[in-house]
Amino acid sequence: MAEADANRQIAAQPRVADYVIDSDVHVTPPPMFWAEYLSPGFRDLAPTLESDDEADWIVFEGKRKKVNLMQSQAGRTFEEYKNDGKLSDMRVGGHVLAARLDDMDRDGIDKGVVFGGGPLQTGNLDLYLDSFEAFNRWQSDFCNASGRRLYAAAFLPTVDVAQSVQMMKNARARGDVAVNMPAFPQSAEHFNKSESLMQALMGDPAGKRQYRDAEFDPIWQTAIDQNLAVTFHLGARVVRYTDKTHFLPDIAVSKTPMLEIIAPMIFNGLFDRYPDLRVGLIESGSGWMPWAAEYMDRVWFMQRHWTGCEIRHEPSYYFDRNIYCSFISDKVGVALRNFPGGRNQMWSSDYPHSETTFPHSHAVIEDHFKGVSEDDKRWILAGCAEKFYDIGR
Repeated sequence: MAEADANRQIAAQPRVADYVIDSDVHVTPPPMFWAEYLSPGFRDLAPTLESDDEADWIVFEGKRKKVNLMQSQAGRTFEEYKNDGKLSDMRVGGHVLAARLDDMDRDGIDKGVVFGGGPLQTGNLDLYLDSFEAFNRWQSDFCNASGRRLYAAAFLPTVDVAQSVQMMKNARARGDVAVNMPAFPQSAEHFNKSESLMQALMGDPAGKRQYRDAEFDPIWQTAIDQNLAVTFHLGARVVRYTDKTHFLPDIAVSKTPMLEIIAPMIFNGLFDRYPDLRVGLIESGSGWMPWAAEYMDRVWFMQRHWTGCEIRHEPSYYFDRNIYCSFISDKVGVALRNFPGGRNQMWSSDYPHSETTFPHSHAVIEDHFKGVSEDDKRWILAGCAEKFYDIGR
């Protein structure tokens, strides 16, 4: 596909909401940035790029891999989606700021919170950990040049809590508004190259460490002290993005496993100890959360005595006070917005990933908010994200 197709001109779309904060968007920097942003001792190990008539290839640690395009389908029709190809097949708004702001204007997006795609897929643990911060620095620079229209969410490894805490402080000093953690704590003993990318999102579900453990209390306290939202991003179970046999079922079942993160936090009293902690389940959808809140209330009322669960409130209380979520397309969630567990939901376009609503975001918004009050519409499209990320107009 020619560059003109991937970056075809998009006509500005009519707006149906006067102010929209996109709670989850992404960046797709070409791999050449690693050589500039890795720490000096690792720059000689950075990926390089090779090209031929078939594709652009990322060359790293002795292997060649085609540039993956599922993270950059914005601007194509669904029939034009392709899994790999050339950098010129990617929409340049993923990494060129002027083009990104233009796409936001044409799609009717006023502000966005950016989640990156690092780290490197490597078996070198030191390089792996450094690559988190390299990507975070690039992303912060990108957002900081946007005139307060884009805000960064730093990716956070959890192999070592002290390192995680320092990276949180670094993120806040750069102006980031959130940190994104793996669904389960990472463990050095199970770290390996083949799973290293997914471990950045999913962590180690079979590991001995759990976020309910006192070991992780410094992370929660730092999030409060630094006024950082804590997010988990579509990563409680693996989605095999490059496998067309498994992709559709994987993506369908990837939403509700986010409850595996939240349920232990609630039942083990994390939000009693840290009542000001803000936790977001990003790209998780919202329709399942009122069901989860109601069901968890029921089992807690029935089973709390013999299990010794001494949380101070019913689980739905913590959903409404501490837990947020984002959706791309979820009419069920919008319909259930006034049920316990359904209030703190935020809309997103997922630009430029393959689920993106770009360039028809306001058409999607119009379809989702028929019959919804203006107050509720403003809350889901902007107010909730303003509160969760603490970003004002």
